[in-house]
Amino acid sequence: MTEVLKIDASGAQRWEGRPADLSIIVPAFKEAENILPLVEKLRTILEEIHWEVVIVDDDSPDGTDEVLSQISRSDARVRFIRRLGRRGLSSAVIEGILSTSAPYFAVMDADMQHDERLLTRMYNVLSEGHADLVVGSRYIANGGVGSWGKTRQRISRFATTLSYLIMKADLSDPMSGFFMMSRPAFETAVRRLSIQGYKILLDIVASSPVPLRIVELPYTFRTRQHGESKLDTLVSLEFGTLLLDKLVGRWLPARLILFGAVGSLGVVLHMAVLALLMGIAQVPFLSAQVSATFAAMTANFFLNNMLTYRDMRAKGFSGIMRGLLSFYLVCSIGALANVGVANTFFTSNYTWWLSALAGIVVGVGWNYGASALFTWRNR
Repeated sequence: MTEVLKIDASGAQRWEGRPADLSIIVPAFKEAENILPLVEKLRTILEEIHWEVVIVDDDSPDGTDEVLSQISRSDARVRFIRRLGRRGLSSAVIEGILSTSAPYFAVMDADMQHDERLLTRMYNVLSEGHADLVVGSRYIANGGVGSWGKTRQRISRFATTLSYLIMKADLSDPMSGFFMMSRPAFETAVRRLSIQGYKILLDIVASSPVPLRIVELPYTFRTRQHGESKLDTLVSLEFGTLLLDKLVGRWLPARLILFGAVGSLGVVLHMAVLALLMGIAQVPFLSAQVSATFAAMTANFFLNNMLTYRDMRAKGFSGIMRGLLSFYLVCSIGALANVGVANTFFTSNYTWWLSALAGIVVGVGWNYGASALFTWRNR
């Protein structure tokens, strides 16, 4: 089929006859002010490349979807996916990649802190067959972190050091969120991805069954001009979850380990509340035990909602209340299962500690599986 390049009234190029050669995947949340400036920069920089951009918006409340709808109606190269009921940078990137057929794709943020001028060089390196993956690096000669403070630089360096526990390549900047990759290389790793946390590049490199040919190109990280940074105190936990999943995920799910850790904190809280009510308030044991149980279950729900299931957490008053009530029910059944299994083992002449351990394993397993199914199933 003959390819025809057409330029519409807005100046946008439309290649008829085949799909794009390069797809730029942009995860977004509350980036309404940044979308149009980003698209305008891409139009200027990539005018010699047959490209498209896929913006994956996690149902932003700031009108990002309206901006995307308006732009995409005037420029067919701008596509978007609006995700409902789920969050997460890594999963957003993967959904965006899988929605395209382009032989090459780039990943970059919507906030324009990544230097879009590097995209052409990345594409040339890949299309000429010199690499499987090209990474925009802040930590090689002529690269930089811009206006970062010393604390953030130290945290980034420490995370880079930890990444070598799971990474199969000598990358200077595995924490980079700015890279371009060939589709065949991605397809070899996609089914092994953890989809944990926000460092999708590290996940891809660590998941690849064969060593990737990697080229790093320098860029300087820019200062955000509009909107707010999505980094918060919990991104460190997400990074740790990714490391944990890659290190032990073949034996135990990372979520189960987090769920168990939260449960351990619940045990400490239970005992503290029980001691407080009985020792100071002189509450009878049965009443104190019930109160301590509900206090621990409540704390466990909110911690799991914030940490273990952060990417699909219950939100809003009604959502949280439904989740909390279902968690109460799940854990109540788990407690009965714990006691029943432990008693069965004990009456079968097993030692008390082995009987108790069997009950705990069954109770935790039930609570984890059932809460994932009923409490956080469709968030």
